[in-house]
Amino acid sequence: MQFYDVIESRTSVREFHSTPIDKESLARAINSAMMSPSWKNNTSYKFILVDDSREKDMLAEAIMNDNNSASESVRQAPMVAVIVADPDKSGIVADKEYYLVDSAIAMEHFILAVTNEGYGTCWIGAVDENKVRQILSIPNNQRVVAMTPIGKTAEHQGHHPKKDVREYVFLNKWGKSYTENYS
Repeated sequence: MQFYDVIESRTSVREFHSTPIDKESLARAINSAMMSPSWKNNTSYKFILVDDSREKDMLAEAIMNDNNSASESVRQAPMVAVIVADPDKSGIVADKEYYLVDSAIAMEHFILAVTNEGYGTCWIGAVDENKVRQILSIPNNQRVVAMTPIGKTAEHQGHHPKKDVREYVFLNKWGKSYTENYS
């Protein structure tokens, strides 16, 4: 798949087939995540891959603000990736905690790589951190950032309509619209 095809085909998937994840595909996705940039090249994040049904059921129960589709996707998918990070291994600038940035970049690299491998994902960030920490035996110095189910897609929905660039991208100053015809 070409890069922009991957971007366009990535969408939040909530229904999965139970087909196991191909080990080589998973290895490529993990390696992609490990190549992501981070604060002063200090990798503050770690991934926990979960394929045990009991643990996936418990993770599904840790999802907050759920309408059941996110929980069911975690139960259905053959694997769930949880990203955690150690805030002390990253920096803070102007009250921005960069372990969150580092983790988000790594998770996005992972999600795009998984998409390229033919699998679907759904970024889930609203979780009860203490429950997830307990389920996966995560040390107290680690923060739970997000999780995503991974699997062959059982639904085929298109991407949301493209946003109007003029409303979200400015040129040189706030409010001065950039246009896609910029030259």
